[in-house]
Amino acid sequence: MSVLYLAWRQPGHRWWPVGRLARQGSEFEFVYTRGSVEAEVAGFRPLLAFPEQNDVYRSQTLFPVFANREMNPSRPEFRSYISWLALPSTETDPLVLLARSGGRRETDVFEVFARPEPTEDGRYQMPFFVHGLRHRPGAAQALVEHLVPGEALELKLDPENPADAEALAVFARDTHVGFAPRYLRRDLRALDLANQGPGSLTVSRVNLAPTPMQFRVLATYEAPWPEGFRPFAGPEFEPLRPDLAAVA
Repeated sequence: MSVLYLAWRQPGHRWWPVGRLARQGSEFEFVYTRGSVEAEVAGFRPLLAFPEQNDVYRSQTLFPVFANREMNPSRPEFRSYISWLALPSTETDPLVLLARSGGRRETDVFEVFARPEPTEDGRYQMPFFVHGLRHRPGAAQALVEHLVPGEALELKLDPENPADAEALAVFARDTHVGFAPRYLRRDLRALDLANQGPGSLTVSRVNLAPTPMQFRVLATYEAPWPEGFRPFAGPEFEPLRPDLAAVA
């Protein structure tokens, strides 16, 4: 089963996972998570496409609210787009595309991300685009143009961050270039603790201007998958419907 989550951002502040999109066979299913209730205090409201938070929504085709967040493979610029994502040129699975791109737009308050699964050799592997590069003008943006695939990056806590004291900053060549996605922070810390040391974070691809800023630097975090480790184990990822928790 393919599982993706929908996150909502309070403008200028934190993110909450508010929904879960799953595909079982040919059917798509969307449910709200407990994070949607937490996010209500910050202004989140149910999407028009999914008005009732306690309902289960099912469809034989991908819901438009997700399908519209991806580029149609028939568009002439699709070849360039899929190269930004570092995916095979033949890849057209919408969930694969959403998982890699995040379904993000420049001024959007939503992001889509996938639940990681162990690789065939039992490792945790999570590619993600570095967040916040547009907020690092000057030296940071100039530096990323010279990064190369395979180059090591470093994650550091950013406790003096005025918006988020638990932010994980991404450093390249001792320069702060952006942040790891908020939804990964708990898992990355748990992996580092269980493995008694940090995993590796490396550059997977660099896309030069005029590529949109949110697609400039694709990085991949990799580490051993500890026995008993369960990604996204926080209550905010659990579906509001308790009868659906078993397939989370």
